[in-house]
Amino acid sequence: MPTAVLVDYIDQHRDRFGVEPICTVLKDAGMQIAPSTYYAAKTRPASARSVGDAELTEDIRTAHKANLGV
Repeated sequence: MPTAVLVDYIDQHRDRFGVEPICTVLKDAGMQIAPSTYYAAKTRPASARSVGDAELTEDIRTAHKANLGV
């Protein structure tokens, strides 16, 4: 499973359970992510690829809407 998906999952549940316990349960389930990996992912700047993808996604949505959803 991609790290971004695990980071999003941890974000959704960290207030209730905490980061370290979630990482432990994920490890036991075969989806290993260390707490340090989570914190590193949260603090590093967005990659050029992800920034470009976000811009392209907006362009695609605009074109799709302009084409009556086709």
